Amino acid sequence: MSQVPVLEIGGTHVTAAVVDTGAGPLAPVPAVRQPVPADAPAGELLDAIAGAAHHLDLPEAAHWGVAIPGPFDYSAGIGRFRGIGKFESLHGIDVGAELLGRLPAGPRGISFVNDADAFAMGEYRAGAAAGRRRVVCITLGTGVGSSFLDGGQPVVDGPEVPPGGRVHRLAVDGSPLEEVVSRKAILRFYSDMAADAGERRAADVRDIAGLARTGDPHATRTIRHCFGALGRALAPWCERFGPELMVFGGSMAGSWDLLGPAVRAGFDAWAPGAAPPIVTALRPADAPLVGAAHWALQRSAGIPPVRT
Repeated sequence: MSQVPVLEIGGTHVTAAVVDTGAGPLAPVPAVRQPVPADAPAGELLDAIAGAAHHLDLPEAAHWGVAIPGPFDYSAGIGRFRGIGKFESLHGIDVGAELLGRLPAGPRGISFVNDADAFAMGEYRAGAAAGRRRVVCITLGTGVGSSFLDGGQPVVDGPEVPPGGRVHRLAVDGSPLEEVVSRKAILRFYSDMAADAGERRAADVRDIAGLARTGDPHATRTIRHCFGALGRALAPWCERFGPELMVFGGSMAGSWDLLGPAVRAGFDAWAPGAAPPIVTALRPADAPLVGAAHWALQRSAGIPPVRT
């Protein structure tokens, strides 16, 4: 089967598509994207997630791939979203069973995959990481997502990767990484510096990047501090894992001209020249869809889900 229906579930949206896994690597993936009410009751939220699929021409009795952020029990299809501010109503819910009853065209199964792993596998199959055996992929959005790939499969255990293969579980300078590198942390650091200087400027991360391009000292220092810390946190794990390439994606990667030098400086603070080759995603929008489709194909074929 080359036509694989997929969903990518984000904090504010859901994207539905049918991925032709037999198409050329640069073939675009037509998709339907709709908002989801992340704080809605479970039934309303699940209806919205499945609703995007009703706009597609779907294969009958297909095995679906679904990319979704954690915390989530991916093998059981059960939400674990307690206390994180999104999808709280799905905590303890059998999302797989609920979606099977809502998706059109009589689906025969669903395989769930972490959204950062889906992004990484999409870039491995048809993007910047194609042809590379060992790759580290990082997504920069609300928080920091990560995937350590070996031969296209996520590595989630062992001494070469962080716990669960997730860099957001790391600490840097004595603090959890996402208290230093996340949308919330970046805005807080910038706001504190501006307040200390007697300035009050409302800003989002995109605004801070724009200010940094004009030479604003608070914005420049914020980017150097936050993303230098990310480089320092990643450096020892890249040394252990030995990636041939790092791929960065996510909404913040659009400012890579600013973030990239700061990340590399963080690597150099660990050891000069420690950074592997670093690129931005070749297909940032649809890599998670491609990855989720190949994940579903592998699961339906009985291929083990991860390498340990």
